[in-house]
Amino acid sequence: MSTFKSDFLNVLASRGYIHQISEPDALDDLAKSQPITAYIGYDCTAPSLHIGHLLPTMMLYWMQQTGHRPIALMGGGTTRVGDPSGKDESRKVLTEEVINDNLKSIRQTFSKFLKFESDGGNAVMANNADWLNTLNYIDFLRDVGRHFSVNRMLSFDSVKLRLDRQQELSFLEFNYMILQAYDFVELHKRHGCVLQMGGSDQWGNIINGIDLGRRMANAQLFALTAPLITTSSGAKMGKTAAGAVWLNADLMSPYAYWQFWRNTEDGDVERFLKLFTILPLDEIARLAKLAGQELNEAKKVLATEATALMHGRAAADESAETARRTFEEGALAQSLPTVALARSELAAGLGVLSAFVKAGLVASTSEARRQVKGGGLRVNDAAVDDERKQLVESDVTPEGVIKLSLGRKRHVLLKPV
Repeated sequence: MSTFKSDFLNVLASRGYIHQISEPDALDDLAKSQPITAYIGYDCTAPSLHIGHLLPTMMLYWMQQTGHRPIALMGGGTTRVGDPSGKDESRKVLTEEVINDNLKSIRQTFSKFLKFESDGGNAVMANNADWLNTLNYIDFLRDVGRHFSVNRMLSFDSVKLRLDRQQELSFLEFNYMILQAYDFVELHKRHGCVLQMGGSDQWGNIINGIDLGRRMANAQLFALTAPLITTSSGAKMGKTAAGAVWLNADLMSPYAYWQFWRNTEDGDVERFLKLFTILPLDEIARLAKLAGQELNEAKKVLATEATALMHGRAAADESAETARRTFEEGALAQSLPTVALARSELAAGLGVLSAFVKAGLVASTSEARRQVKGGGLRVNDAAVDDERKQLVESDVTPEGVIKLSLGRKRHVLLKPV
């Protein structure tokens, strides 16, 4: 592993954040000699970020911790277009009002990882709507568009892969990489930003911005990308049967978030401790040596530390205690995720397969059926062996809930109301 002179690149390298750097020696010299400014862009397509946004956010965190200035760029303007990278279809076009609501909700997440100027720090929250929404199209074509070669744009993966699969790419989306490149130039002009970071699928888009910065402002800009995270078994990080792993507590409870990390595959524990916690590397090395049943202790540390960063230490400790009581004592912990259930549904008889879908433990009744065959579903800790079983009033425990379990680690309480 290369050794860098700057703390910034050393920390990123030692924790596994670096996939590619455009000019590593020049960037390293700059980061060693002075504080630099870097940005990562986030589109506002939902009211919450999800687990896929966590790795870039941790990169901004470490950047600030090593004495530099991070910019979280909200895509208030580019969200109106949609990034075609890795997608087979166009994004739904959102209204200005929905975009602004999403943006306000997302801001809260960043304040847990970054110290902004309003709180005495140096991090910047920018919104590309400030410069994109007022652009004059003809001027933009003349001043910016003339620097782009369509031949070259067609060679970038974000476009090429879509066309190779014979999927339609709208002219609106084709413009996305020009807008992203222009963001880099604009942030350089407004904030002295010299580095854009992102996932490895963003490399082509970032290089476009470097090229545009050189042509429009004679600026030396840099690219740094992180590896796209897959699990040891080859699955995409952050996909569960119930859907996306959201960072906002109102979309995913701290306990469910804790459980997500607790269920990490054995082969990923050390890597995830480096990427998604702020534990010192020597402590991570100690935990990584644990094997067999003891490795579960390392997974609990990962779950608690990752949850503390996102939801605070109290919520993380409570989640760990809930898990301990549920698994080690068999207790019915009231802080488990709870889903309301209309009494009328129970009176009519609720099919057990539908109940597990309603609880978000499985994505479909067909998946629930497969789990029944494998012995993976339990109601009030009793295995479900009949897929036609109906939940009725007598299934409600003295605590006033019905406990549904998928395997040994995931539990949801249905609460009749």
